[in-house]
Amino acid sequence: MAQHPPTSPRICPACDGFASVAITLGGRDARGHLRTITAHCPACQGTGTARTRRNREGARA
Repeated sequence: MAQHPPTSPRICPACDGFASVAITLGGRDARGHLRTITAHCPACQGTGTARTRRNREGARA
């Protein structure tokens, strides 16, 4: 019996799978570390995969 390969997760079309990025704020702090902030993709909330909508919000089963 042939085994089917597992399905690969769908990549988010908004960020192409790069869901979190570090953005430099410019300059360094007193200890010499580069100051950065982390930004997440708003479409996938930082997961990198597209979500499928199987049930609507507010819908009852």
